[in-house]
Amino acid sequence: MMQFMLLFSRQGKLRLQKWYVAHPDKLKKKITRELITTILARKPKMSSFLEWKDVKVVYKRYASLYFCCAIEQNDNELLTLEIIHRYVELLDKYFGSVCELDIIFNFEKAYFILDELLVGGEIQETSKKNVLKAIASQDLLQEYQFTQDEKDEAVEGALREIGLL
Repeated sequence: MMQFMLLFSRQGKLRLQKWYVAHPDKLKKKITRELITTILARKPKMSSFLEWKDVKVVYKRYASLYFCCAIEQNDNELLTLEIIHRYVELLDKYFGSVCELDIIFNFEKAYFILDELLVGGEIQETSKKNVLKAIASQDLLQEYQFTQDEKDEAVEGALREIGLL
């Protein structure tokens, strides 16, 4: 089971974090700071796997972002690397060649995509097609809700103008 996933920049700025195991906020910040420092200090030719405290850490750099996951000792590192890659592929499909700014300005979509892929630290859906369908459905629902809210505001405004509200 995955303990947590972190996305951070080459400068060490945290862009996304998803915790699947409960920790106090202070400990989360300490873990995050230590891991980011450790990973950024590693050379590019070094392995993407490392033993850290009581977990295995699997990370991969894509452009200017590092995707980092902590897994239990008996979990498969290559499967975790594949999950990271699948997540990046989904982000690429959704944003059209994802970049750090997409994550910054659309973090709620990045979290939603991650939640469609993983639930409770376990892989939920392996099909990219199904994940993208769920995301498209959510986008349509949000768009419909937005237009419905606009209609409600327009009706309310008209009723105010004629003095019924």
